[in-house]
Amino acid sequence: MNEPLSSVRILVADDDANIADLVRMYLAKAGYDVVVARDGDETQRQLREQPFALAVLDIMMPGPDGLQIIRNLRRRSEMPVIFLSARSSDIDKVSGLQLGADDYVTKPFNPAELVARVQSVLRRSRAAVEPSGELIDIGELRMDVRNRTAEIKGEAVTLTPKEFDLLATFARFVNITLDREKLLDLVWGTSFYSMRTVDVHIVRLRNKLEGSGLKIETVWGSGYRLVEAIPA
Repeated sequence: MNEPLSSVRILVADDDANIADLVRMYLAKAGYDVVVARDGDETQRQLREQPFALAVLDIMMPGPDGLQIIRNLRRRSEMPVIFLSARSSDIDKVSGLQLGADDYVTKPFNPAELVARVQSVLRRSRAAVEPSGELIDIGELRMDVRNRTAEIKGEAVTLTPKEFDLLATFARFVNITLDREKLLDLVWGTSFYSMRTVDVHIVRLRNKLEGSGLKIETVWGSGYRLVEAIPA
């Protein structure tokens, strides 16, 4: 049974009071319990002192910035994070995604769309922890979907929730080419994300599949597929 939205606490961190208050107002109107932080130090204090279902972080803040905060956060938590930024370059977006952000919103933005993205990320996050008895064995990779664990040759592999979902999706469709749009639908469940989101997560997955006997191939003009690597 889903918990009521009023018990779903969200942290909004932005040094621009107008933006922070606007986001707080829209999220509160949608039924969420919202806590606002005005700088990086306050953000880190709030994250230490109370649990949150999701954080909306401005990248550029006084004190530790959003990238520093998520880097520290990912050492102990996979809590979903959505970045806000006035910068729209691909480098900034890729940096955030590589550090484990779940979405990236460029200012100025439509507050109603941000609420929709929050709802989408939370929905996918809940789905990721729903029980399932599925076990996946392919090559040297073993995945336990119920317990959200993955092993290569018996050694645990550390995966973010999205990396786990992406790898499980590939493993369910082994040797089948999946285009970026299909992967966005299957893993992220929304069209809000850019195709670049898929590319960044695949690069990270490739680095973690060493020794598995598997590789994610790029099928030019079509997408990606998981195949068993042929020994040299």
